[in-house]
Amino acid sequence: MMATPADARSGDAAPPIPVLAVVGVGLIGGSFAAALRRAGLVGRVLGAGRNGASLARARELGLIDDVVTVAQAAARADLIMLAAPVGSFAAVLGEMGTLLKPGAVITDAGSTKAEVVRHARAALGARVGAFVPGHPIAGAEKIGPDAADPDLYTGRNVILTPLPENAAADVDRVRTAWEACGARVLDMDADEHDRVLASVSHMPHFLSAVYVAQVARSADSAQRLAVAGSGFRDFTRIAAGSPEMWRDIFLSNRPAMKAELAAVRAVLDEAERALDAGDAERLEGLLDEAARFRRGWKA
Repeated sequence: MMATPADARSGDAAPPIPVLAVVGVGLIGGSFAAALRRAGLVGRVLGAGRNGASLARARELGLIDDVVTVAQAAARADLIMLAAPVGSFAAVLGEMGTLLKPGAVITDAGSTKAEVVRHARAALGARVGAFVPGHPIAGAEKIGPDAADPDLYTGRNVILTPLPENAAADVDRVRTAWEACGARVLDMDADEHDRVLASVSHMPHFLSAVYVAQVARSADSAQRLAVAGSGFRDFTRIAAGSPEMWRDIFLSNRPAMKAELAAVRAVLDEAERALDAGDAERLEGLLDEAARFRRGWKA
């Protein structure tokens, strides 16, 4: 059971976030709650979502104190984290719209932003200023509340895409929460976010999953896995992530994904032409370009 800071329970000093609600208490939402709990920033933590067994497990682990409905979370929480698949955001925000507690702030951990912002505007109307969009660049192939880790965000980037309607104090509240989790917080425009993340986050998962599906469909897949080594392991690790989450990300960011896929296909065609022609110089040049670029990246 995860320890709860005494000051968040004793009532001696009100924590900065008296009530936190997390919609989707898995790896991302559970880690957010765990990090804020450890930092002593939250009082009570509410958990909402569709999977009753998962919520019960989150409570057993001490990630949350109470299991609530989305409507109850909206009415009670001071800060609400949406960490469910982005495909569910329209419905979740719709449930919250008229019930949101005065002064409450909603943020999210969705991997796409432009579509999420459109859903927020439609669902929240005049209260859209209460929604501060965000995206932590962190994760793992593990899923569910058992994967939650209070150190998940330490040293990681979190991108906020603030709205013109956001009050500065609300943006600062979300920024402070992420910084308490150990993250570095950056600001971007929502459309720019989706274009850039399509390249460096969404496309790697797409290509890894497509490649693994091709291997899985082969008649000798078992033999291939029997001799697979570190290259296969490293390239395919992310293909083990949540299918529902990544399905929603790909569909939510379709325009940017399509543009990125066309760019990848053009380079793949270039490499295939060099292979067909037996053009060693051209093939080595492409490989050298990739190797030098990758070696120059400081994660």
